[in-house]
Amino acid sequence: MAVKVVRILGTAGIGLCVLVGAVLSGQPVSVPAARPLTQDSHSPALLVLNKSDNALAIIDPRTFKVLGTVPTGAGPHEVAASSDGRFAFACNYGTGPAPGNTISIVDVGTRKELTRLDLGPLMRPHGITEAGGKIYFTIEGSRAVARIDPATRRVDWIMGTGQDGTHMVVVTPDQSKLYTANIAAGTATMIRLKPVQGAESITQIQVGKGSEAIDMSPDGSEVWIAHRSDSAMSIIDTSTDKVKATFQTAKSPFRVKFTPDGRRVLVSDPMAGEIVVYDASSHQETKRIKIAGAPVGILIQPDGTRAYIAQTQANKVSVLDLSTMEVIGTIDPGREPDGMAWAK
Repeated sequence: MAVKVVRILGTAGIGLCVLVGAVLSGQPVSVPAARPLTQDSHSPALLVLNKSDNALAIIDPRTFKVLGTVPTGAGPHEVAASSDGRFAFACNYGTGPAPGNTISIVDVGTRKELTRLDLGPLMRPHGITEAGGKIYFTIEGSRAVARIDPATRRVDWIMGTGQDGTHMVVVTPDQSKLYTANIAAGTATMIRLKPVQGAESITQIQVGKGSEAIDMSPDGSEVWIAHRSDSAMSIIDTSTDKVKATFQTAKSPFRVKFTPDGRRVLVSDPMAGEIVVYDASSHQETKRIKIAGAPVGILIQPDGTRAYIAQTQANKVSVLDLSTMEVIGTIDPGREPDGMAWAK
């Protein structure tokens, strides 16, 4: 098996090269032998990671009932579903001083962990997203990003960011670029996934202290990054990879999510106990919604009708009707819910 490595930057390089060398020598990254990921069709499911339970909850979004829970590695933070919705990929970040280095791959239909992908020296996987049938994720402790091929359950691409605290990740709709939010560095990193002659393959963009929350407009033209340390939002123009606007936002912006129509942006603020809603075009605040219990993770249903808000201290997920902007129900997924995904 071959792994494509574009560039290794920063102190993560030594560890990354160890992993690359192992893969190039023919050693699989995952322990069990790969098998095709196939399964019968299924109904949509809401996936919620519970950090204190070390588990993934699989929830029926019609009834708000937990259908089952699946054990993961320690301290799972963020989760993504495969393009067909059949499989979940949970980043096991670790707890306390003990860094995690695995990703749990879960069969959503059978509610079983298929494998726990061993990342070797790549420490603290965190942000994760699906794009073009592949799974991209950050490795915060190794200042890098990587990609999993769901068909083989192996890492097939790695690249260093050279930035401290590479935390969350988004990919453009055409899969030409990837952007990360780097908390400790106060930057965003742009990485070209499709080379362009004469253009830089990686660009560091200064945004603000504690840059953590990130999302991309549905048309791929803008990246919004909230920085918790100065309560501000930076908007990056993806055609130039420069910040085109900055404005003050929630007190402690934790996550940022566009609605599918691109018209609104939701920001969670766990310190204030609020969801703050913005008009995406004018950048004006339109509403504040009280959500108790430290709202953190935000997931918006693909049809744009609902948003799910993880209340990490309350051990609940609130269901927000996006037409009325009212909470219409709550879910009890487990202890300390955070990252969420939609399995179609």
